[in-house]
Amino acid sequence: MIHPKVIKKQRFILGALTALILTTSILAMGMGYASLSYDRLIPVLLGQGTFKEEFVLFSIRLPRIVITLLAGMALSVSGAILQGITRNDLADPGIVGINSGAGVAVAVFYLFFPIDAGSFVYMLPVIAFIGSLITACIIYLFSYDKTTGLQPIRLMLIGFGTSIALSGAMIMLVTSSDPRKVDFIAKWLAGNIWGADWPFILAVLPWLVILIPLTLVKAQPLNLLQISDPVAVGAGVSLNKERIALLLTAVALAAAAVSVTGGISFIGLMAPHMAKALVGARHQLFIPVALLMGGWLLLLADTIGRNLADPEGIAAGTMTALIGAPYFIYLLLKKS
Repeated sequence: MIHPKVIKKQRFILGALTALILTTSILAMGMGYASLSYDRLIPVLLGQGTFKEEFVLFSIRLPRIVITLLAGMALSVSGAILQGITRNDLADPGIVGINSGAGVAVAVFYLFFPIDAGSFVYMLPVIAFIGSLITACIIYLFSYDKTTGLQPIRLMLIGFGTSIALSGAMIMLVTSSDPRKVDFIAKWLAGNIWGADWPFILAVLPWLVILIPLTLVKAQPLNLLQISDPVAVGAGVSLNKERIALLLTAVALAAAAVSVTGGISFIGLMAPHMAKALVGARHQLFIPVALLMGGWLLLLADTIGRNLADPEGIAAGTMTALIGAPYFIYLLLKKS
């Protein structure tokens, strides 16, 4: 039973995060290489703007804001799942190799396969998921022991090593490819929000609509898995079945996000931690908070980054790394 005061606190925080997202979104609408004055936002939203104003807002700014929010939400929930099933506070889809697997798959697809303009947008999340799934299967197999089952610590270490190996493979792909196509891969590696268009939103949104509610349904098994295997078994949880289902969910969410944003790390690490600090470690409480926290963090990082240097700015992945790397070190020192 969750105390009513905790639920009230969670609702207040969710309201505050929603307000932060709306405020940051409004700031992001007016900031950029092509300026759009804030007193013109409401008329433009109501269809009373000039062609230039409507093009900037509806074709450039709004799609980028929406896709950034969706990607941040997906990465934060993916990180929350990974931290739960591995019982490791340092787990993140970028750190354990899932993002790298998606990146290599997307790079191979883009560099060596014929691309159809009509299906490219919708194929990217699928290709990224296949790459992430293969990577996750390799990590899972090497982390599994016949007598003791899945070893969470081994999973983290093997995932980290796999991430480094895949990063090396990506560099080899880039150096041996057509220079005209390398620019896209370079932007992907930097974590540039490149899929900022409405078709990309339509391609990614179904993954989140299906998988995020599924994660919330699995909140109680996640609570038990995070405590210990004996406790989970005693409560009737099928360890391997639940871990595989949750791992697939985490992989799919991360793949959908990075297929349109590139190599974004640390959002899946920071957002769940911040949410736990605010409302506690129960997944049914902190996952909704982490969801909004992740979306806001990535939107804030992208908004700041793209306005620091004209005209292209600094990639969102670089901005999150600047914040996330010290945070990762802090958590590492705290655990040691």
